[in-house]
Amino acid sequence: MNVGFDSRLALENWSNRIQAVLPFAIEGTVVRTTGLAVAVADFPAPVGAVAEIERPGAQPLLAEVVGFQDRLTLLYPYEETLGLRRGQRVRLCRTLSQLPVGPALLGRVIDPLGQPLDGKPLGGLPERVLLQAAPPQPCQRPRISEPLPTGVRAIDGLLTCGKGQRLGIFSGSGVGKSVLLGMMARYTAASRVVLALIGERGREVREFLERDLGAEGLARSVVVVATSDRPAVLRVKAAFVATRLAEYFRDQGHDVLLLVDSITRLAMAQREVGLAAGEFPSARGYPPSVFAMLPRLVERAGRGPVGTITAFYSVLVEADDPQEPIADCLRGLLDGHIWLSRKLASAGHYPAIDILESLSRLMPQVTSAEHRQAAGTIRRLLAAYREHEDLITVGAYRRGADKVVDCALELREAIEGYLRQPVEVPATFQEAVQQLLLLHQRASQRLGQPAGNSADSKFPPPTNPVPNIG
Repeated sequence: MNVGFDSRLALENWSNRIQAVLPFAIEGTVVRTTGLAVAVADFPAPVGAVAEIERPGAQPLLAEVVGFQDRLTLLYPYEETLGLRRGQRVRLCRTLSQLPVGPALLGRVIDPLGQPLDGKPLGGLPERVLLQAAPPQPCQRPRISEPLPTGVRAIDGLLTCGKGQRLGIFSGSGVGKSVLLGMMARYTAASRVVLALIGERGREVREFLERDLGAEGLARSVVVVATSDRPAVLRVKAAFVATRLAEYFRDQGHDVLLLVDSITRLAMAQREVGLAAGEFPSARGYPPSVFAMLPRLVERAGRGPVGTITAFYSVLVEADDPQEPIADCLRGLLDGHIWLSRKLASAGHYPAIDILESLSRLMPQVTSAEHRQAAGTIRRLLAAYREHEDLITVGAYRRGADKVVDCALELREAIEGYLRQPVEVPATFQEAVQQLLLLHQRASQRLGQPAGNSADSKFPPPTNPVPNIG
C-alpha cells in the first residue's frame, strides 16, 4: 500500500478540485520562516486559501494561509520547507476549496488532499461540494428517536446510541479504542461509514484496515488518513474532509457512522497551527482556536431531513486524567461518553467499557421502558458490587447482609459474560436487548421484585409483559 506524498500529484489534484474566484493575480515574496510558518510580504490572501511557493529546481511547495502578523501573511506548508529561502515568489492558487464526492469513494483510502493511498487510481467523482459547510440550524434539526445498532453488545444494551447522536470514546493509550471503533465499523447497521485516522502511526494504518476493519467493513467505508508525520494543517483538514464526506452521504438519505480517531490528535495539530500563527497558549498550551474549532466540527454531525450522521470521537486522555482540557471540553459538547478502563483491559475484559462511568444522554429517547428498566437493574448490581468490592476481595463480606450485593455476586459471571465480546463475534441489537431482559428477570427473581417493576427504576413500569426469551 502506497502511503507516500507526491507534491506534483497533490498540486494537479488540488488545482482540479478547488475552484478559484480571483479578479486578479495575487503574488508575494517570502520574508522569513517563524517556526513552522512562512511569512510572506505583499500577499493579501484570505485565511484558508492555498498558495504555491516557487522553489528553483523543485516542484512548488503547497501551503495554506493560517493567519496574519503585522503586514505579513502566514502560510503553513503541506510539506517540509527544505530548499526554501528569502525572496522566493509566492502565488495564490485557489481561495474556495471543493471536494470531489461520489459512490466511487466507497472502499477507498485517501489523504486530506483527495489523493488515493491504496495504490489504485481514483476516478468517477463528477460531483463537487464545498469543503466548509455550516451546521444545521438548531430549530431545523429533527428529534432523535431511533436507535442505531453498533454491533457491540455493551453499547447497544446499556449505552444505546440513537441515529444522529454524537458520543466520545475516552481512554488512555493502549486500552482498545481502535479495536472498538473497528468493531463498530464492521458490525454497525449504518449503510455508510466514514473514518478519519488522524495522527496515527504509519504502520498502524494498514493493520487497522486489514485486522480491525476488514474487507467487509471497508467495502462500505471511506477512510481519510493523515499520519503523525504529515504537517499539522493536513491533520486538521482530515477531520473536516471526513465530516464533509459524511454530510454528502447523509444528504443522499443514508444513515452514516462517522468515526474520528482521534480528536485529541486533531486538537494537538490545531495547537501547532495556532501557535505558528502567533496565538498565545492558554489551557495546557492549547490556544483559543482549538476550543473554537471543536464545537464547529462536532455540531456538523446529527440528524438531517433525509439522513443521519452518528459520530463517535475517540479522545486520548492524557495520563488517564478525565479532567484534562480536551476531554473536559468534549464531554460538554457531546451527547454522551464511553469510558474505557485500563483496569478492565489489564484483566483481559474486552471491550473494556466501564459502564458506571459511561453515559448515553439520548438512551431514554430511543429505547422502550422495559429496556431502560433492565439497564437500570444491571447498573444497580454493578454499582453494588463496586461499592463492596474491597470487602468481597478480602473475604470480609458475609452473604445475607445485603440482598442487592448477594444478587450481584450470584449474577457476576453472567453480567461479565454479557459485557465481554470477542472482536470477531458480532451481536445484533435484538439479541443484546433480549439477553439484557433475561438478566433483568433473573435479578428480579433473586431480589423478590416483579420483573417488570424494579424498585430502583425511575421509569414507569412497562405496560406489556417481558417477552419469553427462554
